[in-house]
Amino acid sequence: MGKIRVKTFEQASPEEEAKLKAKREAKKAEKIATKNEQRAAEGKKINPQTEEVAPSEVTETSAPTEEVLSDEVATEETKATEAVTETKTKEKPARLAEDESKRAKKTKKAKFAQASKKTDSKRHKENLTVVSKTQTYSLDQALVTLKKFKKSKFDESVELHINTKEKGISGQVVLPHGTGKTLVIKIADDAILAEVAKGKINFDVLVATPSMMPQLARVAKVLGPRGLMPNPKNGTITDKPEEAVKKLSGGQINYKTESQAPVIHAVVGKISFDDKKLSDNITTFVGSVGAANIASITLKSTMSPAIKISV
Repeated sequence: MGKIRVKTFEQASPEEEAKLKAKREAKKAEKIATKNEQRAAEGKKINPQTEEVAPSEVTETSAPTEEVLSDEVATEETKATEAVTETKTKEKPARLAEDESKRAKKTKKAKFAQASKKTDSKRHKENLTVVSKTQTYSLDQALVTLKKFKKSKFDESVELHINTKEKGISGQVVLPHGTGKTLVIKIADDAILAEVAKGKINFDVLVATPSMMPQLARVAKVLGPRGLMPNPKNGTITDKPEEAVKKLSGGQINYKTESQAPVIHAVVGKISFDDKKLSDNITTFVGSVGAANIASITLKSTMSPAIKISV
């Protein structure tokens, strides 16, 4: 916004104003008399209208009156006030959005702090003393350490987190002893598709024949985000869906690296499994991924600290 200049005038007393007015009139009369003398010397007629000057004319031509000046000042001040008001009006939504953003960040920080406090429980602190963060354990040592942790009230899953040397690694493997979780596996048909269209999903895995895929495309927006859309890469699209159901029920799991990072996450059993079952499942899974593709492996249960194990 450009700068606004406001003229200010000193207020003179009535006596001073009268003196100034008299001087202006005297000068005006002197100029008129000089002109008339020149006209008389030249033999021209004197214009009688120039002999007297109306006070109103002197006032209008000499200088702005106090009333006119005050109106100008008032106008400039009004414009300045309106400009400031308009600027504040434009800036208000931006300030409100900024304040709301700051409040949202504070709320997120507060929630994160609360979550950290919950995780840092007495049981978790005790479990941290059982394992070394810098040591790499053999699989047998890691399983012994895993069983030393204080358990929660539910049967925790045993998780394997593998850092691979590159992204794009995927596959499927049948674990010898399953994951310990009973999967609800269904074969796609018209009745199931009608339920999915209504938002009802009561299965963990959906198997389909190739002929059903055009119909499944209508509910892809529902199944896709949940990872339930049948896919030939994970064996859920097949001409023999009954055989696929048996394999998946018998412990077959699919795995792949994350889209943004070379990491594979997998459940390889339950904490209630004995060491032999867990060892068999982990060895089978690592063999499927391939030791040449693995940079590091971490073993943990749902609520326990992580244990680094050798490849």
